[in-house]
Amino acid sequence: MQKTLRIGVLGCGYWGSKHVRVLASLPNIDLVLIDRDSRTISALAATYPAVQTARALEDVAGSLDGVVVASPPTTHYQLARQALDAGLHTLVEKPMTTTVEHAIDLVEVAAAKNLRLMVGHTFEFNPAVWELATTIRSPEFGKVRYVNSSRLNLGLYQSDTDVIWDLAPHDVSILNYILDARPTSVSAWGLNLMSSRADVAYLSLRYEQIDVSACIHVSWLDPMKVRRTTVVGEHAMVVYDDVATEERLRVYDKAVTPSSSPDAGHPLSYRIGSIVSPYIDFKEPLQLELSAFVEAIRTGRDPEVDGRRGLDVVAVLSAAEESLNQGGVWIDVPHSASLIADEQALKGAA
Repeated sequence: MQKTLRIGVLGCGYWGSKHVRVLASLPNIDLVLIDRDSRTISALAATYPAVQTARALEDVAGSLDGVVVASPPTTHYQLARQALDAGLHTLVEKPMTTTVEHAIDLVEVAAAKNLRLMVGHTFEFNPAVWELATTIRSPEFGKVRYVNSSRLNLGLYQSDTDVIWDLAPHDVSILNYILDARPTSVSAWGLNLMSSRADVAYLSLRYEQIDVSACIHVSWLDPMKVRRTTVVGEHAMVVYDDVATEERLRVYDKAVTPSSSPDAGHPLSYRIGSIVSPYIDFKEPLQLELSAFVEAIRTGRDPEVDGRRGLDVVAVLSAAEESLNQGGVWIDVPHSASLIADEQALKGAA
């Protein structure tokens, strides 16, 4: 029989309560709800009366095996570092941190203490995204030409981050996963319409190693909820619509190719064929994510979506923020491996 693991959920608000719901459904898990807001704790404890509650991590850290940090983004680093320092395996919601330096520190501390550090890039556990990746990597799809992603909604405005840090982590992690690459540069511009922070933003990403460009549009100020990624390939095109209740993935047998006889006045040739929606055995991504975290704790193996993957996304967001502040100039994005190597070299030199 498997050992029962004690997992604390640190931050039990809107998204933290979803972690609580899923963890409570997993076998051999004891939950501890941790939140400084007594009203938040009381409301959730009414649904889970047998679960232990606490106001601070230090009150229960000695009894835990791991922790899920689901607090506001600007608190992620402090609380995750506290958890790692206490010897706890840690899953941090997106974005892992709000600075590259803090993300590097978490990766290094987890490695030094032989702890599992995982990041809540939930869409990397979405079966529709898995199928999207399989589709665009097939020979029938051909070379990816470009990707366009939109994540729009009316609200919810965040008090401690702008729309890039709130919404774009999802799209960046999806793009990195399906392209199996990391962007090398980013340009961003945005609008501050209803607050002092950007609530509408556009990001352009360049993946030089695979010669692919991608665009991301994020907004808190749109009349419709949109969660859509379009990938245009050499031989086909595919649209992933996460809002759709059916046919979340649609593969279009459409393509534009150079004409075989451009001298005839037709430099391009168009092909329009059938539309196919592949069957997807859909399972709740959050359940798959938390099951992977529990499995990583039990086996001692690093999770696939580890701290380095989180650092790669934070590096893009930080570069996008810098570009936004400089009027949209292109900013280079270093890979997590080079960031960690540079940091270790600096420490060695000191």
